[in-house]
Amino acid sequence: MQSNPPEGCLMGRWRPPPPQSSPYVTPDGLKRLKTELKELWRVQRPEVVKALAAAAAEGDRSENAEYTYRKKQLGGIDRRIRYLSRRIDILKPVAGTPADPDKVFFGAIVTVEDADGSETTYRIVGPDEIDAKRNWISIDSPLARGLLGSRLDDEVRVETPGGGRRLVVVEIDYSAGD
Repeated sequence: MQSNPPEGCLMGRWRPPPPQSSPYVTPDGLKRLKTELKELWRVQRPEVVKALAAAAAEGDRSENAEYTYRKKQLGGIDRRIRYLSRRIDILKPVAGTPADPDKVFFGAIVTVEDADGSETTYRIVGPDEIDAKRNWISIDSPLARGLLGSRLDDEVRVETPGGGRRLVVVEIDYSAGD
């Protein structure tokens, strides 16, 4: 579905709204998000408010770099709090092993073999849990969408931003990879 720019909008600056991300999350991921929200409210925000008040007490705010920095920092924390507060309410935790554990579904730890014979292991998680260092990929990513529904030894062609890839599924596991 193509979205058109609003009337009178400059074409160079207008961007269509991003697609809605999946509401799925692992139970551990939901727990981490709730912990982050508590941390922001109870620790980080009060510390920044205190530092902001101290910077404001120093006088002229127009030339006070510390005051400007703390205001921006507080704005970032408040944005994250608003996002998490709304997002946590709509998230749907997905736990347990699916009825068919020989198929790739949400939460799967999937090992694939590339055309050159190298193996890589990915975990398919919610968009709020992605972690590149741990190879946790979003269920909304092209790679995860291509793998979903595949079985052991299936060859999957995946279109990624870097071009097409042929992968063979060599292992599927549902034990929590935390």
